[in-house]
Amino acid sequence: MDRHNEHPDKYEPDIDFPIDSRSHESDDTIEEINSLELTRINTYRLQQKTTVGSTRGPAPRERWLPMGANKEYPPLLPDSEDYVVEFDGANDPLHPYNWSTTRRIMLVCILCYGTFAGSFTSAVFSAAISGFSEEFNTSTEIGSLGVALYVLGFAAGPTIWAPGSELIGRRWPLSLGLFGCAIFTIACAVAKDIQTVMICRFFGGLFSASPISVVPAVFADLFNNTQRGVVMSIFCMAVFIGPFSAPFVGGFIAMSSLGWRWTMYISAIMVFIGFVLVFVFLDETYAPVILVRKAATLRRQTRNWGIHAKQDEVEVDLAELLRNNFARPIVMLVTEPILLLVSLYISFVYGLIYALLGAYPVVFQGVYGMSTGIGGLAFMGLIIGELLGGVYILLIQGSYKTKLAANGDKPIPEWRLAPAIIGAVLFAGGLFWFGWTGYTSSVHWIAPVASGLLTGGGIFLIFLQCFNYIVDCYPSLAASTIAANTILRSAIGCSFPLFSRQMMENLGVQWAGTMLGCIAVVMIPIPVLFKVYGPWLRERSKLACSPVYDVEKNPYDV
Repeated sequence: MDRHNEHPDKYEPDIDFPIDSRSHESDDTIEEINSLELTRINTYRLQQKTTVGSTRGPAPRERWLPMGANKEYPPLLPDSEDYVVEFDGANDPLHPYNWSTTRRIMLVCILCYGTFAGSFTSAVFSAAISGFSEEFNTSTEIGSLGVALYVLGFAAGPTIWAPGSELIGRRWPLSLGLFGCAIFTIACAVAKDIQTVMICRFFGGLFSASPISVVPAVFADLFNNTQRGVVMSIFCMAVFIGPFSAPFVGGFIAMSSLGWRWTMYISAIMVFIGFVLVFVFLDETYAPVILVRKAATLRRQTRNWGIHAKQDEVEVDLAELLRNNFARPIVMLVTEPILLLVSLYISFVYGLIYALLGAYPVVFQGVYGMSTGIGGLAFMGLIIGELLGGVYILLIQGSYKTKLAANGDKPIPEWRLAPAIIGAVLFAGGLFWFGWTGYTSSVHWIAPVASGLLTGGGIFLIFLQCFNYIVDCYPSLAASTIAANTILRSAIGCSFPLFSRQMMENLGVQWAGTMLGCIAVVMIPIPVLFKVYGPWLRERSKLACSPVYDVEKNPYDV
């Protein structure tokens, strides 16, 4: 047995293996690659144990159930590790890294579409508020709850879907999440009272949190460090373009003869298509679950019932599940300044996405007198800004890959922050530009629309790079890190739609934009300070990876 498997609970850094052919490599190189793959499997074991359960030794003999029929207990397996299935080296076709490029690209398209459909559904209700309020004879403030409660569902969902994906695999949580979102969106469309609409919007968001929290994990299953940055950029575009495209699509639907309910029907159809695509085409990508299936096949083929995967040894304990998946993200937010401050910054940026759903109508419908659908087209500036930010990230991937290769494929978190600093400046500038060009019709409408180029690009650069930064800082606790960030940003973000319209109307567009811009300026130093002092903070953290880049801290020491 390889030395890496002697102590499977000991953490070793996650090292991705290359997927190119090794037919001309020496035997020593092949052995090194296999050792790296075994190390990677150990990391999977650790991430699984810290998330959903733990392996336990046998219970005391006096507590054993009888075998029955007067049978004696059979002898224990000589060495359980000899019966544990593994991947067959770096080129095992079962491993998702070795699936064909076409197959993996198809899965990226499917998963990003599902994410886009869920995020589109979150914001499309903003175009339905007027019709909803008129039908139920209520205020627009109450109507805004339809957006806020959906985003609040985003905060609750990761505590279910993230651990579920690491217990039973990625495919079923994604399928159930998209299916549930479609069902609750249809229920919202046919609702007969306000409370049914609001309840269905919350649960729609809770189920829609599945792709947002699980798809990044699927991409980690499918791609190594050098490839993952590109697909994560595409994923973030889907997350943000969805809310920005919803107002004009929903606006034209709501102002047509179809009415506001068809904004929900169309959204449900989009999400249901995503469910069908995931259910039909997505194969399981989570390595421990793939090994469980491999072990089951081997048991049938060999009739040796001792063969099993390491995942089969995991026992789910309710107390551990609650502690690891509910308490740990909150504890990390309180005790880890890196995670707290960066997550607060991301939360402010994320909240502004949904605040703009209320702010843009004040400007383009109120100041410029546009209709709901035409006014919604102003969001095209933000969408183009997002796309430009994505193009910039793709252009700098080459230099990131070069640094990654020079450092032994071990990412240094602070490498992520330079684009985030650029994004912070663009974001603040875009808010000032929007406020001081959109307050009067004497300024051509193209000026506030063009401000979206800076705002959208800044949002994308800040969110993507800061998100990657905190994940790089806590690689062995990535699930808890993502959950903590999602919970905080969704909990904060859901409040922004409730006051953005009123703030714009009461303060005035120019002063509301100035206030938001000033807040953004105050927060510009956050990525700068972490770029400078990040290694110092990580050295003093109990959970963050060490500045000594070949050593990471064991979370079991805490």
